[in-house]
Amino acid sequence: MTAYIALLRGVNVGGITVRSADLRELFESLGFGGVRTVLASGNVVFESSAKESHRALKARIEQGLRDRFDYDAWIVLVTRDDLQRAVDDFPFDAEDERRQPWVIFASDPAVIDELAAFAGEAEPEVDPIAQGEGVVYWNPVKGTTVDTAFAKLLAKARFKPTTTNRNLRTLRKMLG
Repeated sequence: MTAYIALLRGVNVGGITVRSADLRELFESLGFGGVRTVLASGNVVFESSAKESHRALKARIEQGLRDRFDYDAWIVLVTRDDLQRAVDDFPFDAEDERRQPWVIFASDPAVIDELAAFAGEAEPEVDPIAQGEGVVYWNPVKGTTVDTAFAKLLAKARFKPTTTNRNLRTLRKMLG
């Protein structure tokens, strides 16, 4: 069995409502075990013994979401080990109460590289950005997560189908 986390993009915002109980039921109907949802922001922890590729597993889950909830579903699929590494490697002071510790995930490694390259253009005090293994770390001041130059880059439509971000505290709950 491999432990996975599906990070859904764009649920329970913008008119797309997916109840946690329904989401859990869908994942169980897809044959996954140990299904657990975390918060109402589209986080599903589950186990799979399927012998399918990562890409095929991701596609199967996205199709299940589309069929069940009637929206254009995109997810980022990571293993529990990948998520643990992303949390453990957070390079900024995660306990600084003035900041919001974010981890940006992408289903396309080229997008991670593109987002991380922005660190050279960003103001380090305003938009602290660092690249990790398969992720980008971001630690903006609370209240600025839609106003900074990096926030505006992340909001571009071209990143919608491949990226999602989670607060470090949420990621810790998924691992707990």
